Amino acid sequence: MENPDQLRELFRMQRALNERIGVKLDNLSDEEKTKWVLNYTRAMTQEMAELTDSVPWKWWAKYQKLDEQNARVEVVDLFHFLISLAQVLGMSADDVFAAYVKKNEVNFKRQESGYTVKDEDDSRHI
Repeated sequence: MENPDQLRELFRMQRALNERIGVKLDNLSDEEKTKWVLNYTRAMTQEMAELTDSVPWKWWAKYQKLDEQNARVEVVDLFHFLISLAQVLGMSADDVFAAYVKKNEVNFKRQESGYTVKDEDDSRHI
């Protein structure tokens, strides 16, 4: 069997998991989209906190050590919620890839120009 497109497969798997949980993300009203955007961003905030706790961030505490295995799990948890968030906003794996490519180009141009002034107009085409 040929290897599946990995990003598309992650999106497929996340849709299946959301449906298993009982979360249907198709044909959402603006009110429902708002609810799910907030749900997923709050969940991601919590996962970021858990990721932060996987590294020795307390400069005053000597007992801490890097928990790389847990940090990796938290990164994967973030992907679960990030993909769900993209799906709430109607984005497919192809949409995310295309937007990433465009935004990456913008970021490189910003670095080349010194990025001394914020200009949201340079991302409006994404």
